[in-house]
Amino acid sequence: MTTQERPRAPLSKERVLAAAVALADAGGVEALSMRKLAHTLGVVPMALYKHVRNKDELLDGVVDAVVGEIDPPDGGAGWKDIVRRRVLSARQVLLRHPWASRVIEERTRARPDPTPAVMTYMDSMIGIFRAGGFSIDLTHHAMHVMGSRLLGFSQELFEDSGPAQPAEPPPPEFAERFPHIAELVMGISHDAGTVVGPGCDDQFEFEFALDLVLDGLDRLRRQAGRVASSSSSST
Repeated sequence: MTTQERPRAPLSKERVLAAAVALADAGGVEALSMRKLAHTLGVVPMALYKHVRNKDELLDGVVDAVVGEIDPPDGGAGWKDIVRRRVLSARQVLLRHPWASRVIEERTRARPDPTPAVMTYMDSMIGIFRAGGFSIDLTHHAMHVMGSRLLGFSQELFEDSGPAQPAEPPPPEFAERFPHIAELVMGISHDAGTVVGPGCDDQFEFEFALDLVLDGLDRLRRQAGRVASSSSSST
């Protein structure tokens, strides 16, 4: 059989999404359209709709494809090493796909829930903090301060400053699929009377992050002082 006669690989959602990611890598997400994608795959545009219903679902799919490239957690390390390695892995993924951070941010803000791969990833990160000895409250604040850094870029992912409402138990199927997210949702409380408005206390989260940064800088300052003192005493 000649090359020209070789049958084309069957179209699948995975193949569609891989081609979409490659198109975005080559020309940015603006270059991604159903027509261009169909042309790249050598099919008519209608063939794509068997695998993705519309452009929105295509964008959700490429987000999940990119997030799926992040390395899984290393079960033999401590929580800090696991988080650090996964965040650095996420950053390397976004360096390969520089358009992806904006799409992740836009898709996160445009829909009530993140995409399935993002939900699974965030659920696993919450589980890492919990397994590392973090309380639910401290895990909640850690997720805020880490924000989108968990996915390799710097932008707050949690826009939950809407009207404060009593927490309701998630549906059983949700809790079964994302147990750590369900635990976090049921374990946190929001103050409806803060000066920044109902929802998460933005001022507290800001100060919490600031204190962590300042504590880190102070640790480095003390470390540098010890190094300088040691160098002086050895001369």
